[in-house]
Amino acid sequence: MSDLAAITQKITAAVGENSGLGKIVKLDFGDDGKILINAANVPNVVSNEDGAADTTVVVSIDNLKALAQGQLDPMMAFMQGKLKIIGDMGIAQKLVPLLKG
Repeated sequence: MSDLAAITQKITAAVGENSGLGKIVKLDFGDDGKILINAANVPNVVSNEDGAADTTVVVSIDNLKALAQGQLDPMMAFMQGKLKIIGDMGIAQKLVPLLKG
């Protein structure tokens, strides 16, 4: 299983039917793919499609793994340019607990 497939599966399980995000969030891994979390409707849908999002988080898969394992602090990653947020910063902050573990 590819990293993208494994991460997509983990996020799908974490999001469940209703994550409470209430918005559409995209994780953009550049050439490694994308994960679109559509939490605007219930049940929430997680896919690897590209589409419009309220918030886009641009990050490498390696940095996402480091964030999920607690080896990289989200605020430090943001300040160092390892993590970019396009759109609503508040939505991105709600996403962090879903990525842990």
